[in-house]
Amino acid sequence: MRFVEGIEKKILTIEEAKAKMSAWKVTGKTVAFTNGCFDILHQGHLFSIAQAAKEADYLIVGINSDSSVKRLKGPERPINSTESRALVMANLVLVDVVVVFEEDTPYELITTLLPDVLVKGGDYTIETIVGAKEVIANGGQVIINPIVDGFSTTNIIEKIKK
Repeated sequence: MRFVEGIEKKILTIEEAKAKMSAWKVTGKTVAFTNGCFDILHQGHLFSIAQAAKEADYLIVGINSDSSVKRLKGPERPINSTESRALVMANLVLVDVVVVFEEDTPYELITTLLPDVLVKGGDYTIETIVGAKEVIANGGQVIINPIVDGFSTTNIIEKIKK
């Protein structure tokens, strides 16, 4: 039997995510964190999420809110609403928790949770990853995944427009 009813329960507030993470840590489990807009989910996103999930026992994914995406990507974005993007992400079996954040960066989310592993895509460096310094100072590690060439939401949108 599938546990479809539990999908929406994976979408938590920052406080709920911190409490869940604390419970996992009491049992000796590790937690990875990654984030993004995830506007139109594609192969590159799925690769990055799979790589992040390999790094720990549990995976928390931060998703930019609609207003945050607009500020970062422009007035025509996001294509899909916050609720839609969070629900799609929560449906992925590799994702244990989804947290939506309003800020332009997940700094507050990362520094509140202080995951064991912070994972970002290959277009970043350790110096440019928000929260990396704090995660490392807390004994955690930062992993940079390679980029899957040819996949980007912007390119998908441009292809659709043609």
